[in-house]
Amino acid sequence: MNISSFDDLLQAARQQTEPQRLLFVFAGADLPEDSTPAQREQFLAGQGGALVPLMYVDKTPEELHSFADLVQESHQFEKEWSIVFAAALSGSGGLAPTSEAAEKPLQRMVEAIKAGTLGTFIPFDRQGQPVMLG
Repeated sequence: MNISSFDDLLQAARQQTEPQRLLFVFAGADLPEDSTPAQREQFLAGQGGALVPLMYVDKTPEELHSFADLVQESHQFEKEWSIVFAAALSGSGGLAPTSEAAEKPLQRMVEAIKAGTLGTFIPFDRQGQPVMLG
């Protein structure tokens, strides 16, 4: 299935043969200390910088009705994020993975984002639209 919105992600997760747990890592943009004046200028203009994971959460598709639900929950952490990365963890035997089972995969997502290895995640902007990074 082609994921062209957050709603598509929810629908695809609900249609899988095994129950899913969705993993989300919220990230913001930051400017590295060793940045050049030109990089600082670009950053101030809203371009460039490095993605910094700020917080994460896991949810079953049934726990989320919309992207607005996820955004609303993110407000309780009082951290300004720019992008949220999504991935799915498949269950087995008709049972969704537990939050405890999602902890290590979430930590691996955080480390991958820090390293700039983003290929397996779906990034969404603050409006729930997929983002092309590159």
